[in-house]
Amino acid sequence: MKKRAEKAAKERPESGAGDDAAKSADDYQCSGNLERDFPELCALAGINEIPLLKLRQPTAASPSTDSGAMEESQTEISPGSPVTTWCPKACVQAELENEDSQSVKKIIISGWQVDEVMAEVLSKILPSLSHLQSLKMWQARLTDRVLLSLKITISMCSNLRTVILEGNPIPEQSYHILIGEDSMITHLSLRNNCIGEEGACLIGSALSTVHSANKNLLTLNMAFNSIGDGGAIHIAQGLRLNRSLLCLSLANNHITDAGAVCLAEVIGPFALTHEEIVERRRQLMKRDQSPSQVDVADSKSERTLSIPSSSSLEQSSKGTKSASKKKDAPKKEEKTAALQTAATAGKKEVTKKDTKVPRGQGGKSEGKDKRLPGSEQETGEVAEALSPLLDPGIRHIDGKVIQPGNTALVSLNLAGNKLTEQSLQRFLASVVGQAEGGLLRLSLSRNCFPPDCETFLKIQEIMSLKDPLNKTSSCQVDNEQRQAA
Repeated sequence: MKKRAEKAAKERPESGAGDDAAKSADDYQCSGNLERDFPELCALAGINEIPLLKLRQPTAASPSTDSGAMEESQTEISPGSPVTTWCPKACVQAELENEDSQSVKKIIISGWQVDEVMAEVLSKILPSLSHLQSLKMWQARLTDRVLLSLKITISMCSNLRTVILEGNPIPEQSYHILIGEDSMITHLSLRNNCIGEEGACLIGSALSTVHSANKNLLTLNMAFNSIGDGGAIHIAQGLRLNRSLLCLSLANNHITDAGAVCLAEVIGPFALTHEEIVERRRQLMKRDQSPSQVDVADSKSERTLSIPSSSSLEQSSKGTKSASKKKDAPKKEEKTAALQTAATAGKKEVTKKDTKVPRGQGGKSEGKDKRLPGSEQETGEVAEALSPLLDPGIRHIDGKVIQPGNTALVSLNLAGNKLTEQSLQRFLASVVGQAEGGLLRLSLSRNCFPPDCETFLKIQEIMSLKDPLNKTSSCQVDNEQRQAA
């Protein structure tokens, strides 16, 4: 009995320690209620001064997150968000989607340091907010380790697509990890982060290389950095094979004609490099070889499946040997129809096996396209269309392989740099060479050329004709004049 009592006494403190461990930050289960989860997690993490939490109810005039990010990515100096208010103490501001306290759609952290402990707290809370669409951190004094933690946290948030990290210079300049090939971020703002040529090189490689490309990022704002000509060349390199980015802002980045010319060349027809030509040939061989493999499998399956159908027809023809020749003709037609039916059934069985073939092995023939399920067929077509190296508009001119250029980019902001008329002429040639699609807005104000520069005025005229916003406003003016008349 004494031994049992001693064992029980020893086990009691251990069980108590287990209860305390269950209340640690790692074991805390978030409920999705930011008002309750945030202070409790901060306390469990050992944070002495817990930041204030301010919830803001939605207003009818507040713009949507995505459209606001699209417009903000092109402004030279955008005003502060209506949700952002100055507070003398560290504060987390949250904007709600509706009156429900669990419908947080935007988180703003402004003016105080997010260290590794706070990053761990956010890694628990943010994924539990199912309505979260936007995360903004302004002057949060981020480090490389915290940025890596944020990258992992963002990937776990199902609806988080807009990320704004402004005024957060990081010595390692590892912002490119946010736009990897598997990133789901669609709107990214990296303004005023002291990004130099090294950081721009990493971002350019994240946009695209010969073997990989980001397929989700729509807007990228890198205004008010210091990428210079070297950084502009790296960004232009990333735009060569990227066809998802729609809006790019490189305003106020100390770019001269040397870097601007490279950007202008990308939006117009350009010659493929040796490495790109080799990759193009590899993709063409992969595309051309895969149909023959599928044809062989189809022919074998049709031969095998036609045997039982013919034997069944022989059994059915035993009682009709004494029939006249006139009656034999329709029976031959019935045999042909039966053979076609059996072959069709065989194709359906083979199709189930063929669906296991990798996406890139789809052929071009109509028969194979009909056998593939609709979703897989569309996926294969989209995957092929997303490869600029297989663009049907590629031409061979004077021994060079000419790509039509990046016509996916619709807005480019180069305001506040050091461009002269020399680079303007290259932009004019590229814009004129874009037959369909291409740039709809090109911002070149506050550069080193006079406002009445002839080349600049020609570019402005072309852009005004292509800009859909100008077309809409002009139509409204015409309608108002007609109504007034």
